[in-house]
Amino acid sequence: MKAKSVSMVGALLALIPLTACNPQKDSPQSTSEAAPVTSRGVGPITSVALGALDSQKAARGEKLFQEKCSACHKFEEKYVGPALAGVTTRRSPAWIMNMILNPEEMTKSDPIAKELLATHFTQMTFQNVSQDDARAILEFFRQHDAPSGGKE
Repeated sequence: MKAKSVSMVGALLALIPLTACNPQKDSPQSTSEAAPVTSRGVGPITSVALGALDSQKAARGEKLFQEKCSACHKFEEKYVGPALAGVTTRRSPAWIMNMILNPEEMTKSDPIAKELLATHFTQMTFQNVSQDDARAILEFFRQHDAPSGGKE
């Protein structure tokens, strides 16, 4: 009996290095961290010209976000999907818009979107938004991520 207990302890100790030091999982070189903010993703948007924050467009984007996105996304915490605070500093405007407009193809072809799907286990669905709607949602994200939190 004592030999059996010692061998079980030995087996458990042998597993510790495999679970405690997984460089792929803990490394900042994961796809979502290492991917440049310039990645545009997969979809119809190839570039987005950003100017000064458009508060009218952001207000429209906020309304769209509440109607179409808030069931799955929050800003400060993971909900069904990832937390969105700071998304405009982690992803390019084109990537954000392509994810909104083309989520299924993004999770099939874009490495960042694939990793998000693997992490959150839920496929983002297309919410029947136009490019103008996606641009308004992007503007809302920009307003939220602004140093003043969109408050002037």
